[in-house]
Amino acid sequence: MTPTNVILENQGLAYFINISLNTYTDIQALKSCKLFIYEAIREDAYVLYGFSKNSERTTFQQLIGVSGVGANTARMILSSLSVNELENCILSENVGILKSVKGIGLKTAQRIIVDLKDKIGKSGIHFDENITIGAQNNAVREEAVAALQMLGFAQSLSLKAVSNILIELPELPVEQVIKAALKLL
Repeated sequence: MTPTNVILENQGLAYFINISLNTYTDIQALKSCKLFIYEAIREDAYVLYGFSKNSERTTFQQLIGVSGVGANTARMILSSLSVNELENCILSENVGILKSVKGIGLKTAQRIIVDLKDKIGKSGIHFDENITIGAQNNAVREEAVAALQMLGFAQSLSLKAVSNILIELPELPVEQVIKAALKLL
């Protein structure tokens, strides 16, 4: 097992399955596990994608339904953001967080938001009001995450730390958010 794939053995057959980093985190210490599989059949390849949660597989399927988002890009998004973080990002129309994912530009981020906002809203998944951060705090969050990345911290860890701080203390200025995040990281 590596952070990007697992070999699944089933009755003498071995299957190479691509996974997200979130799935890797969920299953890395387990000797056996259940994976929800998505099979992508193309002319030139038969590729399997595995997910530790059905919600992650469903989100993956929604992402690859967006024009310009392929399976590897969807897996990269789900490696950078959890399902809840992605859904909150889409519902709050936060283009900056989506753009921070490797391989996602402005137009693709906007397309993901436009295409999936209604689907997420209708799917029964509700926006977590505790994570609602106003436009001013979005700017603080983006600036703090960018600063932490320049200091060498991973984008996903920085984003989680900064978001948690802004949930608890939404009025903090950027400098104090960065200092508090450094203590968490």
